[in-house]
Amino acid sequence: MHVIGFIAAALIGVSLGLIGSGGSILTVPVLVYLFSVSPSLATSYSLFIVGITSLVGAYKNYRKGLVHFRTALIFSASSVTTVFLIRKFIIPQLPKVFFSIGTFQVTEPFAIMIVFAFIMFAVSISMLTNKPITYSDKKEHSIFLVLIYGITIGIITGFLGVGGGFLLIPTLVLIMKLPMKHAIGTSLLIITLNSLIGFTGDIGHFDFQWTFLLPITFIAMIGVIIGDALNKKINSEKLKKGFGWFILVMSIYIIAREVFSGNF
Repeated sequence: MHVIGFIAAALIGVSLGLIGSGGSILTVPVLVYLFSVSPSLATSYSLFIVGITSLVGAYKNYRKGLVHFRTALIFSASSVTTVFLIRKFIIPQLPKVFFSIGTFQVTEPFAIMIVFAFIMFAVSISMLTNKPITYSDKKEHSIFLVLIYGITIGIITGFLGVGGGFLLIPTLVLIMKLPMKHAIGTSLLIITLNSLIGFTGDIGHFDFQWTFLLPITFIAMIGVIIGDALNKKINSEKLKKGFGWFILVMSIYIIAREVFSGNF
């Protein structure tokens, strides 16, 4: 299973390098089901893995002039703060059992994976039905909307350890009026800041196994480089559709596994 997990880690990076988002949504399921990491620790590991791999992608886009730093800083002002506060103060206080009805108990691991599965389902639908996003040259943007979207993505990243690129890219195009290629590069920088600063909030709350975490992260980084190199040779839209179907199947599998295993 570990060999399959290492291959999956590489594919997560390849996806991130090819389409700029979506790959990180599989990080937690890979850690939980293929490496037997607890869901809560998996969200922390995911922040580190996603943060480092996104940093590689952001740097490569920066070299191409596709990162809008001012936009990244404006957006990160709310999202980074939200992620850090959630990881530092809320995650450690979550109860092991959320509620009970008779013998039925909703535990923290069960809740994390079920919520994660529904987020994956939403991402897959977005990938399968998403039409090309258009943008205008209008430069004005609503600070209030930026704040709301930043907090929303911060909450998702903080609780589940995902990058949130599936929400970031449409937001950067429609609200911040960035061209698509700039939106992808800028989103990778925002994901980097959200994930790595959020990860620092976990320091002292978890016992990190660096001999496990660093090799997985390195493999995902190699995947990003490969994905970026393949970007011009592979139809990214067709890949996005295929990846969307895969995530849809995975979300259904996670829900079925968690519900029918009886490990509430």
